[in-house]
Amino acid sequence: MRILHTMIRVGDLDRSIRFYTEVLGMKLLRQKDYPDGEFTLAFLGYGDESENTVIELTYNYGVEKYEMGTAFGHIALEVDDVYRAADEIKRRGGKILREAGPMNAGTTIIAFVADPDGYQIELIGAKG
Repeated sequence: MRILHTMIRVGDLDRSIRFYTEVLGMKLLRQKDYPDGEFTLAFLGYGDESENTVIELTYNYGVEKYEMGTAFGHIALEVDDVYRAADEIKRRGGKILREAGPMNAGTTIIAFVADPDGYQIELIGAKG
């Protein structure tokens, strides 16, 4: 078994695709419209779905905003250098929620960013 994808609902599919591709550097792997079901799916990631876990963005026609709720936490991305990645994300227009630095009660370097819908994304430094 392996994890295939994580699905999140978005209010503006084009805006979210721009964020994940232009700010986080993912690739749009595939996108399909389902007019009978009134939704569109887009799959994004850093590599082919056959070998990598990806993010599925779901746009439901006419829904511009979702409540975040309290159960979902965040998506985590491993990066070589958290400080540099956070600076680059800021330069590309991304919103930093927590600046890069050691995690609370630990030494792992992390940062948090938000996607356009408010989903939190944790950047975690690669372990050498």
